[in-house]
Amino acid sequence: MGIIKENLVKLRCSDCKTIVGHTKRNKKKVKEKLSLKKYCKSCRKHTLQSESK
Repeated sequence: MGIIKENLVKLRCSDCKTIVGHTKRNKKKVKEKLSLKKYCKSCRKHTLQSESK
């Protein structure tokens, strides 16, 4: 099965504001925006990354 584009969200770094990656989220079950602490390649450190449009 392929990835459904409706479930894909972009992750944006809170420090440098670049789009770091994509992940999927079930929008029917999880209503609030997703925010994860992950490694940012441009900042070279772990930062809080939140869902963007």
